Amino acid sequence: MSAERTVAASSAQQRLDEQSASGTFVVAPRTATGRRTGARVRQPVRTRRWTAALVTVDAAAALAGVLFLDAPQRHAALAGLLLAGVLFLNVRGRLYQRAVLPAALDEAPALAGRIALSWCVLAVVATVLPPAVRLSPATLGTVVAAQTVLCVCGRALVHWYQRAGVQRRPSPVLVLGPTGPARGVAAALLRRPGCGMRPVGVVSASSDEASDRGEPAPDGLPVLPVLSTEDELHRAVIQNDVRSVLILAGHGIESPVGRTALNDLGCDLWELDACCPGPVPPPERGRRHHVAGFACRPLLVGARGTSAGKRTLDIAVSTVLLLLAAPVLLGCALVLRVVEGPGVIFRQERVGKDGRLFTLLKFRTHRPANPQEAATRWSVADERRMGPFCRFLRSTSLDELPQLWNVLCGDISLVGPRPERPFFVAQFSQTYPNYAQRHRMPTGITGLAQIHGLRGDTSIEDRCRFDNAYIDSWSFWQDLAILLRTLGCLVRRTGS
Repeated sequence: MSAERTVAASSAQQRLDEQSASGTFVVAPRTATGRRTGARVRQPVRTRRWTAALVTVDAAAALAGVLFLDAPQRHAALAGLLLAGVLFLNVRGRLYQRAVLPAALDEAPALAGRIALSWCVLAVVATVLPPAVRLSPATLGTVVAAQTVLCVCGRALVHWYQRAGVQRRPSPVLVLGPTGPARGVAAALLRRPGCGMRPVGVVSASSDEASDRGEPAPDGLPVLPVLSTEDELHRAVIQNDVRSVLILAGHGIESPVGRTALNDLGCDLWELDACCPGPVPPPERGRRHHVAGFACRPLLVGARGTSAGKRTLDIAVSTVLLLLAAPVLLGCALVLRVVEGPGVIFRQERVGKDGRLFTLLKFRTHRPANPQEAATRWSVADERRMGPFCRFLRSTSLDELPQLWNVLCGDISLVGPRPERPFFVAQFSQTYPNYAQRHRMPTGITGLAQIHGLRGDTSIEDRCRFDNAYIDSWSFWQDLAILLRTLGCLVRRTGS
């Protein structure tokens, strides 16, 4: 863990003002509202209507499936449960995720599986609902087949209408990557006007490559402009009403026009494999699409959404742990008061989700020489001269217990990237390109980096990579797994 400190509010505010004046805004002040960085604009009306149409089709097919049952077995409870189950499974399976050229036959296996699972669960629940309903295997097979056919046919009509509109009016896109490969991808898309995308420019992944602007386009295709600055990008997005940006796989991270800037303009980001891709890792299966023969998948750069279950888990676990650990908290506080004197709890300013500042609570195990030292030094001088009890608290991570109150108040989560001090957040954000992306989700007491031993004086680059990997692959089960693995780390006394 980083060193303990008590930061004066005036010095922190002064650093924030200096960052704002220099144009490098990393940490949001407490009063900041409506900050644009990382914000996403609303989906286009066409996309919202397409999603609503798919939900309507799935709901209508589910309600029609109930009508295939015998008259005594038709009641609102069955219809409501089936509808809720099907829509929940389809959302979890990303069956409402935007696709360039969707096809109902590609979705048929996933739809059939989720419909069958919903009916199997419904058959079990129906036996305990008054009046009890028993569904035979033959009845289940009939209603599952009927609902699947209706759902696939309805989705086929929606997709046909969408593809017809996209092919008549291809969506303007930008291609980001090295100038040569990016132009090749743009040319391939222009040769296939039915793919639904029309490149209108190339965003150079290197400022040195942007100077090559006069190279003729292959096959007599129109010459696309090469954009290398954020001003050029902003004008191109507004003038052409660009909604999507294709980022060549393995490129674009070092671009002077960053992914966050594209995301702030309201553009959907897609990672595209310009060459033959290797085997798709298991977590990515089912999420890839194909455009003109290129495999692509959507990228999430802005604030990552989480389910309500994460906050529910935080409240439930923190409440229970605070009640159970109350004697331990009181005992630690009394011992610290006797051996270390007044001030057993210290407060330090940390950076949370979206760069917002909050006050982190912790047991005081060391006293820095002065606030300036604590604010700007990674490890406080003479930190090793802690007393035996303070060292025990650090090694067992008991000094972190007061942070359960931060979890209950919503400042942090149980699982997430560890929050850091504003001074180091500003420093690391300039040194490591993806460090600021750690703040897309709430920070936490423990995280993927911590259970892999990245605590204390360990690589910041490695921590950043693990934290972003956690955010990109977040799931409720992953949070539970990290909490269980954290218990193992506590038993081995790997705290710092």
